[in-house]
Amino acid sequence: MGGVSDSSLHTLPASDRTDVIARLREALLGASFTADGLLDLLGAPAYAALARSETVPALRATRGDTPLEVLVRLFLLQQPVPHARVEGVLPVAECLETGWLVRVGQGAGDAVAATVDVRPYGGSDGEDWFIVSDLGCAVGGAGGIGSRDEGVVLGVGGASTTLANITVRTPVSAALDLGTGSGIQALHAVQHATRVTATDVNPRALHITALTLALSGAPAADLREGSLFDPVRDDETYDLIVSNPPFVISPGARLTYRDGGMGGDDLCRSLVQGAGERLNEGGFAQFLANWQHVEGEDWQDRLRSWVPRGCDAWIVQREVQDVTQYAELWLRDAGDHRGDPADYQARYDAWLDEFEARKVRAVGFGWITLRKTGSPVPSVTVEEWPHPVEQPLGDAVRAHFTRLDYLREHDDAALLAGHFRLAAEIVQEQVGLPGAEDPEHVVLRQNRGMRRATKVDTVGAGFAGVCDGTLSAGRILDAIAQLVGEDPVLLRDRTPAQIRLLVEQGFLEPA
Repeated sequence: MGGVSDSSLHTLPASDRTDVIARLREALLGASFTADGLLDLLGAPAYAALARSETVPALRATRGDTPLEVLVRLFLLQQPVPHARVEGVLPVAECLETGWLVRVGQGAGDAVAATVDVRPYGGSDGEDWFIVSDLGCAVGGAGGIGSRDEGVVLGVGGASTTLANITVRTPVSAALDLGTGSGIQALHAVQHATRVTATDVNPRALHITALTLALSGAPAADLREGSLFDPVRDDETYDLIVSNPPFVISPGARLTYRDGGMGGDDLCRSLVQGAGERLNEGGFAQFLANWQHVEGEDWQDRLRSWVPRGCDAWIVQREVQDVTQYAELWLRDAGDHRGDPADYQARYDAWLDEFEARKVRAVGFGWITLRKTGSPVPSVTVEEWPHPVEQPLGDAVRAHFTRLDYLREHDDAALLAGHFRLAAEIVQEQVGLPGAEDPEHVVLRQNRGMRRATKVDTVGAGFAGVCDGTLSAGRILDAIAQLVGEDPVLLRDRTPAQIRLLVEQGFLEPA
């Protein structure tokens, strides 16, 4: 696979020269060009600023001439560096020959510059990985991505890391990364999947994914060009499907990495609906998505209609923006706020016209997880949870679906015969007026995972407090009934619904 050019974007380095890539990786690691090395060099404020595409603090911190400072200026700050200075750090001749570097400046090529952004990225088990992306496009956000080329390929943003963190990480035979971009999801997947297929409609993205995997010292993936499930054969199914798709609801397909080219939220709906038949039994599909809040329609009902048959689903809305906030966010992401004011206004108008025509009042952002199950009555949970969570969340996602299986297999009688434990790091808060004899209500709060809080009555609080796996739920309720002077039969009748909720939300675990 040789270099690919796209408009004014740089020709990409050769991905088939694994010998050069291995030497480049060795040189980067030798100079401590890693996530930890950068943090040590730059300090936390400058390191955090770099993740926001703000380069001034990092420029100030790299005024010296150490190999690490040279690499930061070259690959992260995109500064030309004197040829002689780079020569002692990198295999310059091979990097020039294979397109990682180009000569710049006058005369005899006295300086070299990088053709791509190479950003250190710490793997989930402490691995030293590298994410390749187009220059100036390592992260998007309020500063704009620095390029308006249609085929530009971004690096790691907040959305990428969110998806990587919520993905269920168990050993699987086959994984599919739809819309791979710079390859971060594929990079994670090759660590625990025997076979990984990565697709993208943008051939430039596939080339960059190959570079990301090779430079990270990771196994190669099966790279295929095409939209959504088009590159997947009819007989291919997967244990894991992940996608951070071009989910932005926009007027027209301007930027491949973000605009799906379908009307409204049709791209996300198509992705979710098409995943069911591609999943093996017990397999997970996990997506980031945007969805419309349409006048006169319940947004939760809209999302329930997306869930394919034979799949449990857990859909979490993390944020909602009104249409003006949403338009401004993505206009800034493309750098339109830095251009001609009349062009900016025309683009803004086009977004609002699109939303008005569809009767869209707001846009939701969140996570969608499907789990293929043979159950005739799938469980579909759609909820709003804008509060902080503990990342990575993959184990908590898997545990959620395990608890659903337990609840589906246990009727109320079986539930009362079951034994439960209070989950780790649950605290109890009593809420009421100062000096009052009894609290108005009791709140159980998690300090792990989703960090949920739920109100319980005094029976629920007492029940949860003594769940240590030794007594059955029914025997605990009988003891509580005796203590509070209540009919034990009535208490057994009305409590299973509360136990179910506490199990579903992860406060109680089957012992």
